[in-house]
Amino acid sequence: MYIAAIAWIYVALMAAVGAQSVVGGVMTFLGFTLPLALVLWLAGTGARRRRRAERETQEALTPPDDPPQSR
Repeated sequence: MYIAAIAWIYVALMAAVGAQSVVGGVMTFLGFTLPLALVLWLAGTGARRRRRAERETQEALTPPDDPPQSR
């Protein structure tokens, strides 16, 4: 999935370089890459949810540290 994203960023960069003005180039680049960022973020939602659940499970299974004993 990331190779396609990298290729799309390259295409966006080439389209931005070919724009007639700097503002047009920036707008072209943002117009091409912001939807890509949204798609990548949405595609990673499941993985983030699984990592969070795994971390919470590990924290629940790990015994708490014993506080130091006072004399």
